[in-house]
Amino acid sequence: MVESTINGIFQVPIYFSKLNRKLTKKELSFIKKTSLDVYKNEGNTTSNDNYILNQKVFKNLKTELDLRTQDYFDKVICSADNITPFITQSWLNYTETNQYHHKHQHPNSLISGVFYINCNEQFDKIKFFNDKYQVVKPKTKKWNLWNSESWWFSVKTGDIIMFPSSLTHSVETKKGNNTRISLAFNVFIKGTFGSNKNLTELKI
Repeated sequence: MVESTINGIFQVPIYFSKLNRKLTKKELSFIKKTSLDVYKNEGNTTSNDNYILNQKVFKNLKTELDLRTQDYFDKVICSADNITPFITQSWLNYTETNQYHHKHQHPNSLISGVFYINCNEQFDKIKFFNDKYQVVKPKTKKWNLWNSESWWFSVKTGDIIMFPSSLTHSVETKKGNNTRISLAFNVFIKGTFGSNKNLTELKI
Protein backbone atom coordinates (compact mmCIF):
# COMPACT_ATOMS: atom_id res chain seq x y z
CA MET A 1 0.00 0.00 0.00
CA VAL A 2 1.38 3.38 -1.05
CA GLU A 3 0.84 6.21 1.44
CA SER A 4 0.10 9.49 -0.33
CA THR A 5 -1.77 12.78 -0.08
CA ILE A 6 -3.46 14.76 -2.86
CA ASN A 7 -4.05 18.47 -2.35
CA GLY A 8 -6.02 20.82 -4.58
CA ILE A 9 -4.91 24.27 -5.71
CA PHE A 10 -6.56 27.02 -7.76
CA GLN A 11 -9.96 25.48 -7.16
CA VAL A 12 -13.24 26.78 -8.58
CA PRO A 13 -15.45 28.10 -5.75
CA ILE A 14 -19.08 26.96 -5.62
CA TYR A 15 -20.84 28.95 -2.89
CA PHE A 16 -23.88 27.50 -1.11
CA SER A 17 -26.32 29.34 1.12
CA LYS A 18 -30.02 29.22 1.89
CA LEU A 19 -32.86 31.71 2.20
CA ASN A 20 -33.90 31.38 5.84
CA ARG A 21 -37.55 32.13 5.24
CA LYS A 22 -40.42 31.11 3.03
CA LEU A 23 -41.44 33.41 0.20
CA THR A 24 -44.45 35.60 0.96
CA LYS A 25 -47.82 35.19 -0.73
CA LYS A 26 -47.18 38.40 -2.67
CA GLU A 27 -43.81 37.15 -3.90
CA LEU A 28 -45.25 33.77 -4.93
CA SER A 29 -48.23 35.42 -6.64
CA PHE A 30 -45.88 37.68 -8.62
CA ILE A 31 -43.73 34.70 -9.66
CA LYS A 32 -46.84 32.84 -10.86
CA LYS A 33 -48.06 35.90 -12.77
CA THR A 34 -44.64 36.37 -14.39
CA SER A 35 -44.79 32.81 -15.76
CA LEU A 36 -47.29 34.18 -18.30
CA ASP A 37 -44.88 36.88 -19.48
CA VAL A 38 -41.95 34.81 -20.76
CA TYR A 39 -40.01 34.00 -23.90
CA LYS A 40 -38.84 30.63 -25.11
CA ASN A 41 -35.23 30.06 -24.16
CA GLU A 42 -33.13 27.12 -25.35
CA GLY A 43 -34.91 24.27 -23.58
CA ASN A 44 -37.14 26.18 -21.15
CA THR A 45 -38.72 29.63 -20.66
CA THR A 46 -37.37 32.87 -19.15
CA SER A 47 -39.10 36.02 -17.93
CA ASN A 48 -39.18 38.96 -20.33
CA ASP A 49 -38.27 41.14 -17.36
CA ASN A 50 -34.52 40.58 -16.99
CA TYR A 51 -34.14 43.04 -14.11
CA ILE A 52 -36.69 41.17 -12.02
CA LEU A 53 -35.08 42.00 -8.67
CA ASN A 54 -35.83 45.68 -9.29
CA GLN A 55 -39.51 44.93 -8.83
CA LYS A 56 -40.89 46.39 -5.60
CA VAL A 57 -42.26 43.01 -4.50
CA PHE A 58 -38.70 41.63 -4.43
CA LYS A 59 -37.19 44.45 -2.35
CA ASN A 60 -36.51 42.20 0.66
CA LEU A 61 -35.35 39.30 -1.48
CA LYS A 62 -32.85 41.54 -3.27
CA THR A 63 -31.47 42.71 0.08
CA GLU A 64 -30.99 39.08 1.12
CA LEU A 65 -29.26 38.18 -2.15
CA ASP A 66 -27.08 41.29 -1.83
CA LEU A 67 -25.95 40.01 1.57
CA ARG A 68 -24.96 36.64 0.07
CA THR A 69 -23.15 38.40 -2.76
CA GLN A 70 -21.10 40.44 -0.28
CA ASP A 71 -20.45 37.29 1.76
CA TYR A 72 -19.09 35.55 -1.36
CA PHE A 73 -16.69 38.42 -2.01
CA ASP A 74 -15.63 38.59 1.63
CA LYS A 75 -14.88 34.86 1.83
CA VAL A 76 -13.69 34.07 -1.69
CA ILE A 77 -12.31 37.22 -3.36
CA CYS A 78 -10.95 38.82 -0.17
CA SER A 79 -10.08 42.03 -2.03
CA ALA A 80 -8.02 44.79 -0.45
CA ASP A 81 -9.37 47.24 -3.03
CA ASN A 82 -12.25 49.59 -2.33
CA ILE A 83 -14.83 47.73 -4.40
CA THR A 84 -18.49 46.90 -4.01
CA PRO A 85 -20.22 43.98 -5.75
CA PHE A 86 -23.66 44.65 -7.18
CA ILE A 87 -26.30 42.62 -8.95
CA THR A 88 -26.76 43.60 -12.59
CA GLN A 89 -29.38 41.57 -14.48
CA SER A 90 -31.76 39.11 -12.86
CA TRP A 91 -34.51 36.92 -14.30
CA LEU A 92 -36.85 34.00 -13.62
CA ASN A 93 -36.49 30.58 -15.28
CA TYR A 94 -39.35 28.08 -15.58
CA THR A 95 -38.51 24.48 -16.47
CA GLU A 96 -41.28 21.92 -16.97
CA THR A 97 -41.03 18.13 -17.10
CA ASN A 98 -38.87 17.01 -20.08
CA GLN A 99 -37.51 20.52 -20.55
CA TYR A 100 -33.88 21.49 -19.93
CA HIS A 101 -31.49 24.45 -19.89
CA HIS A 102 -28.63 24.41 -22.39
CA LYS A 103 -24.91 24.54 -21.55
CA HIS A 104 -23.88 28.17 -21.19
CA GLN A 105 -21.78 30.78 -19.41
CA HIS A 106 -22.57 34.37 -18.38
CA PRO A 107 -20.39 36.92 -20.25
CA ASN A 108 -20.05 40.51 -18.97
CA SER A 109 -20.38 39.25 -15.41
CA LEU A 110 -17.92 38.19 -12.70
CA ILE A 111 -20.12 36.07 -10.46
CA SER A 112 -23.46 34.44 -11.21
CA GLY A 113 -26.03 33.09 -8.80
CA VAL A 114 -29.21 31.05 -8.69
CA PHE A 115 -31.95 31.15 -6.08
CA TYR A 116 -34.19 28.07 -6.22
CA ILE A 117 -37.85 28.91 -5.72
CA ASN A 118 -39.40 25.52 -6.45
CA CYS A 119 -37.40 22.29 -6.71
CA ASN A 120 -37.86 18.55 -6.45
CA GLU A 121 -34.92 17.51 -4.26
CA GLN A 122 -35.03 13.99 -5.68
CA PHE A 123 -34.47 15.06 -9.28
CA ASP A 124 -33.43 18.71 -9.61
CA LYS A 125 -29.73 19.56 -9.88
CA ILE A 126 -27.27 21.97 -11.45
CA LYS A 127 -24.46 20.58 -13.58
CA PHE A 128 -21.04 22.19 -14.12
CA PHE A 129 -18.45 21.42 -16.79
CA ASN A 130 -14.66 21.39 -16.94
CA ASP A 131 -13.84 22.95 -20.32
CA LYS A 132 -10.07 22.63 -20.03
CA TYR A 133 -8.36 20.93 -22.97
CA GLN A 134 -6.95 17.50 -22.17
CA VAL A 135 -3.69 16.67 -23.97
CA VAL A 136 -4.00 12.98 -23.05
CA LYS A 137 -7.34 11.39 -22.31
CA PRO A 138 -7.16 7.77 -21.10
CA LYS A 139 -10.31 5.80 -20.32
CA THR A 140 -11.62 6.42 -16.81
CA LYS A 141 -12.65 3.57 -14.51
CA LYS A 142 -13.71 5.77 -11.57
CA TRP A 143 -14.70 9.43 -11.66
CA ASN A 144 -13.53 11.85 -8.97
CA LEU A 145 -12.99 15.59 -8.42
CA TRP A 146 -9.64 15.45 -10.23
CA ASN A 147 -10.53 13.63 -13.45
CA SER A 148 -14.20 14.50 -14.04
CA GLU A 149 -15.36 16.44 -17.07
CA SER A 150 -18.55 17.45 -15.24
CA TRP A 151 -19.98 17.53 -11.74
CA TRP A 152 -23.48 18.12 -10.43
CA PHE A 153 -25.11 19.20 -7.19
CA SER A 154 -28.65 18.45 -6.05
CA VAL A 155 -30.68 21.58 -5.29
CA LYS A 156 -33.56 22.23 -2.93
CA THR A 157 -36.19 24.93 -2.63
CA GLY A 158 -34.61 27.90 -0.85
CA ASP A 159 -31.05 27.10 -1.92
CA ILE A 160 -28.75 29.86 -3.19
CA ILE A 161 -25.72 28.92 -5.29
CA MET A 162 -23.06 31.32 -6.59
CA PHE A 163 -20.09 30.63 -8.87
CA PRO A 164 -17.73 32.33 -11.37
CA SER A 165 -19.71 33.46 -14.41
CA SER A 166 -17.14 31.86 -16.72
CA LEU A 167 -18.01 28.39 -15.41
CA THR A 168 -20.07 26.44 -17.95
CA HIS A 169 -23.27 25.00 -16.49
CA SER A 170 -26.59 23.50 -17.53
CA VAL A 171 -29.79 21.81 -16.40
CA GLU A 172 -30.35 18.30 -17.73
CA THR A 173 -33.77 17.14 -18.95
CA LYS A 174 -36.13 17.62 -16.04
CA LYS A 175 -37.76 14.71 -14.27
CA GLY A 176 -40.60 14.91 -11.76
CA ASN A 177 -43.94 16.64 -12.02
CA ASN A 178 -43.17 20.03 -10.49
CA THR A 179 -42.29 23.20 -12.38
CA ARG A 180 -38.70 23.98 -11.53
CA ILE A 181 -38.53 27.72 -10.86
CA SER A 182 -35.30 29.61 -10.28
CA LEU A 183 -34.20 33.21 -10.10
CA ALA A 184 -30.82 33.76 -11.72
CA PHE A 185 -28.65 36.85 -11.40
CA ASN A 186 -25.30 38.29 -12.45
CA VAL A 187 -22.84 40.29 -10.36
CA PHE A 188 -20.23 42.89 -11.27
CA ILE A 189 -18.15 45.31 -9.17
CA LYS A 190 -17.82 49.07 -8.84
CA GLY A 191 -15.15 51.17 -7.18
CA THR A 192 -11.41 51.57 -7.72
CA PHE A 193 -9.11 48.58 -7.99
CA GLY A 194 -5.63 47.82 -9.22
CA SER A 195 -2.58 50.08 -8.82
CA ASN A 196 -2.07 53.57 -10.19
CA LYS A 197 1.74 53.27 -10.14
CA ASN A 198 1.68 49.83 -11.76
CA LEU A 199 -0.65 51.15 -14.48
CA THR A 200 -3.35 48.63 -13.59
CA GLU A 201 -5.80 51.06 -11.99
CA LEU A 202 -9.44 50.79 -13.02
CA LYS A 203 -12.28 52.99 -11.82
CA ILE A 204 -15.87 51.91 -12.39
